[in-house]
Amino acid sequence: MSGHEAQVHGHCDPRFAAVRAAFEENFRERGELGAAVAVTLNGETVVDLWGGWADAARTRPWESGTLVNVWSTTKGPVALCAHILADRGLLDLDAPVAAYWPEFAAAGKEKVLVRHLLSHRAGLCGLREPHTAAELYDWELTTGRLAAMAPWWEPGTRSGYHALTYGHLVGEVVRRVSGLRPGAFLEREVTGPLGIDFTLGLPEKEAHRAAELVQAPFGERSAAAGKLPPAALAALANPAVGAAEACTPEWRAAEIPAANGHGTARAVAALYGVFAGRGTYGGRRVLSPEAAERVREGQGRCRDLVIGAGFEGETEAGLGLWLSGPHGSYGPNPRAFGHDGLGGSCGLADPEAGMSVGYVMNRMGQRIADDPRKMALVDAVYRAL
Repeated sequence: MSGHEAQVHGHCDPRFAAVRAAFEENFRERGELGAAVAVTLNGETVVDLWGGWADAARTRPWESGTLVNVWSTTKGPVALCAHILADRGLLDLDAPVAAYWPEFAAAGKEKVLVRHLLSHRAGLCGLREPHTAAELYDWELTTGRLAAMAPWWEPGTRSGYHALTYGHLVGEVVRRVSGLRPGAFLEREVTGPLGIDFTLGLPEKEAHRAAELVQAPFGERSAAAGKLPPAALAALANPAVGAAEACTPEWRAAEIPAANGHGTARAVAALYGVFAGRGTYGGRRVLSPEAAERVREGQGRCRDLVIGAGFEGETEAGLGLWLSGPHGSYGPNPRAFGHDGLGGSCGLADPEAGMSVGYVMNRMGQRIADDPRKMALVDAVYRAL
């Protein structure tokens, strides 16, 4: 690989040539630095491509096993942990959170339901008191503050994206029920048995495989941040984290289940493939078909109180993932669903097509969702189906 030209490697079924073309175009025309994309169809991997550079200086080629922090694309696997427990009858999604986490009943939250945590409707999108990144790394401190705080709005009435708090909220319920935090639970129940290359946080022994995240210029976003209501500001800037933070050993060592999953595109496609396969992946049943279907049970369309400004019109959360809906975030099937990560990454599941997608990258874009590179790939996948 010479100069600054990105080469694309890997496998792509001829039927999905449009995906390879879109992936190559992302490097030529959409500023891609290093990235990977994987597509599964009926449990078989039909696209597994990677290319570009794992560092800003363009000295390390992106390889088949390059890992990257996928930000909120992590939320799908965390939701999966809760749904596994619900499927086994150990967790009732319609029960009050306080039934499992008694301290959570403080400050008028005794009626907040587990489903409200999963669908960003708990009113706890961000902490009211200043909370540093170092404090975010402290599980007990962060969950204790969340348990003690009053909601920003009446729980259950509206969604407001729980950007960083989602993982500690859902994750603490997983811990209270199973005895394990979501990282250990996911490894025991899903990634270990299925051999999926994905972890919450990044073990030190894997640090050499990690891509360097590169921050987008913050022009538009910082200007917009000045106009945000207090709840949205708390969700997106308390603490404010970005590429520099995510490349530190402290961030990687912590467990931040809303935002610090590390994996390959292949791993993301496999995890979302559990949903696409109606609970089955790699010949192994992870969820019952009914439980897999429940993940996309819409909780009500609304203009999201945190990220509403970034979307034309309304969005709808299911129980842990977002529905494609009329604006087609996850393709033309309005009932397809998935999750984006800050700056571009994405996991997508379409059970009707039996298809899942994983897209990961290291040059973060400006958008919190629906990055043009992701949308070009999703469009190409559907054109190939």
